[in-house]
Amino acid sequence: MQSTHWFILIGLLMLARGMAATTISRSPFTSAIVYLGVGLVLGPTVLNLFHFEPSDESGLLEVLTEVAILVSLFSAGIKMPVPFRRANWDAPLRLAWISMIFTVVLVAAFGFFVLGLPVGAAILLGGILAPTDPVLATDVQIRHAGDTDRLRFTLTCEAGMNDGSAAPFVFLGLGVLGLDETAGQPWRWLFVDVFWAALAAVAIGVFFGAVTARLTWRLRMIKPRHDIMDDLVGLGLIAVAYGVATLVHAWGFLAVFFAAVALRQTELMMAGAPKDQEGLLEPDTGKSQVALDSDSNEAPMTVSTESLVFKEHLERLSELTLVVLLGGMISLQEISWQAVFMAAFLFFIARPVAVFLGLAGSAAPLRLKAMTAWFGIRGIGSIYYLVFAIEAGLAPDLAAQLTNIVLFTIMLSIVVHGLSVKPLMNTVWRE
Repeated sequence: MQSTHWFILIGLLMLARGMAATTISRSPFTSAIVYLGVGLVLGPTVLNLFHFEPSDESGLLEVLTEVAILVSLFSAGIKMPVPFRRANWDAPLRLAWISMIFTVVLVAAFGFFVLGLPVGAAILLGGILAPTDPVLATDVQIRHAGDTDRLRFTLTCEAGMNDGSAAPFVFLGLGVLGLDETAGQPWRWLFVDVFWAALAAVAIGVFFGAVTARLTWRLRMIKPRHDIMDDLVGLGLIAVAYGVATLVHAWGFLAVFFAAVALRQTELMMAGAPKDQEGLLEPDTGKSQVALDSDSNEAPMTVSTESLVFKEHLERLSELTLVVLLGGMISLQEISWQAVFMAAFLFFIARPVAVFLGLAGSAAPLRLKAMTAWFGIRGIGSIYYLVFAIEAGLAPDLAAQLTNIVLFTIMLSIVVHGLSVKPLMNTVWRE
């Protein structure tokens, strides 16, 4: 397919998605299933109009997935409850770190003992498949900044953090395969890729998020007041936080998520928004002291609130494009037993076991644990780490084997979770 054909295809899909929004919202399946179906029909499975080979297009695919994840992480961070409370964040923190480790260990063990992968490749596969997805999980994520649903918050926050916490296991797998500078240096991996990368990422994100919030707030409050282009400020914050974190060998994804969290937390605290039982209200739902003291009795705009709509549009475009491409990467005739077994093991054993172990001893109710255990949606983050490994020099045969397993696992996740999300959210989980 030529570029002109892609413009027409993506344009038609955007028109159809935009005009069929109500129909899709009422349907028993998600929009991602529709995009995947289009990709499978146009790809090598049916019409073979295009075949997007990850190993050949790994550089382009890495950039596309990277941008999609960054925008999605920023949107997720903006929606986090204010103020930050340890009790609220206990479950997501356990999932993003403890459950992440258990998932990697279980997937790596299955890859080594059952699939016969080398140790390094098994660890790498664990790091690739362990993170849940912030892009495709829109139906189980926080809907808006004031959403207090506990399950949505837990899943959104987990996806916001575990794309970063999966990185050291990807590096470890590459190191064991001799493709990373940590090869033969376990202590360097532990102190640099794990501890330093995590702490530095959080610090960088919080710093830039808080500074941006204070600076834009003061510009809006001084006289004469300054107009702020919130969309550009939000995109600029993403780029700076990610770039600085990557420059100092920290986890850029984690830095962007916490930059968004710090941005919104700082803006609302500076606004003096009134508190309720769940935390600080949004300025448009509860008058802040600044609004009450102003001549117009209106709350000032914030970068987090005003840029959120634009970021969500980018999320939808990224989801549409990348899932169609995913369908074009897959030929159902080439599905392997390894991919089917791995997907079944991940969905029905590794994810539930990891979640219940990670949340053991927490205050999370059983229903929350069970729903969280099921909705471990895999997607764009796994594609990113797959092509990252390919770009690092993964052997062609091994790259083809891991690509087959990862892509089919993601495809099955889109279908299985996409068909179950609405029935379960509307029946089992209904607050």
